[in-house]
Amino acid sequence: MFKSIFSTFALALSLAVPAGAQTIERIKETGELRLGFRTDAVPLSYQTDEGNPAGYTPELCAVLAQGIINHLQISTLDVNFVPVDTRTRFDAVANGEIDILCGAATITLGRRQKVDFSVPIYVDGASVMLPVAADESFQSLEGKTIGVRAGTTTEAGLETTLSDLGMTAKIERFNDHGAGVDAVANGTIDAYFADQSILLGQLGTRKLARSVKVSNDILTIEKHGLAMARGDSDFRLLVDTVLSEMFDGGTIETVFRESMPGVVPGIALQAMFLLSPTLP
Repeated sequence: MFKSIFSTFALALSLAVPAGAQTIERIKETGELRLGFRTDAVPLSYQTDEGNPAGYTPELCAVLAQGIINHLQISTLDVNFVPVDTRTRFDAVANGEIDILCGAATITLGRRQKVDFSVPIYVDGASVMLPVAADESFQSLEGKTIGVRAGTTTEAGLETTLSDLGMTAKIERFNDHGAGVDAVANGTIDAYFADQSILLGQLGTRKLARSVKVSNDILTIEKHGLAMARGDSDFRLLVDTVLSEMFDGGTIETVFRESMPGVVPGIALQAMFLLSPTLP
């Protein structure tokens, strides 16, 4: 369904444009739309062994790109997917290196000081991966070693929760989720916190069910959106309009089910589908 758009994937970063430039005008002038994607957030956004973007948000953005083409009535548009990491992804948006960030980005007020966000396109929450025989209660982690991805909202939330509960634990920070999951599987750490969708993706793709498990409890509710340049209201309205059309036509639910087969939407995600933006 998305092969024609994914075929334009480009690993090299395009030249940055001034952050104040209006995105729609630049797209029309250059004939290019640059979409950033996370390479390591399975199943939401990741890079295949062949180097292509995959997952819920890149696939959603592929459909979104076609909607932008239709609204702007552009005959040809190069849609290039650009890999980004957790440390530089919002800077890439703010600096004009990418037009839209399509990958596992929680909407927060702190991040909105740097970028704008679309309407919510996913609802997730922090959960924990543990050894199969481990107690799943949060209090059982007292005095133990807990892993988390550095520079994420999960890291901040974990620190706050430990402080609020007056608990002491050693926090080990990882640069990628795979390393953290490996550490739980081999017993180097006692637990690893991340978005539940990411943990389930790691559990399923790496066949670790015999050694580790993912808790059914969600410790936080986090709304994900597509990040865009701050202050460009015309482009944000265009993106939200196309997303609203996708919600209304059931396309976003279809993308979810096709990109995460067998995963049943939770209550929060079902509510997002029902409370999606209303078309004029």
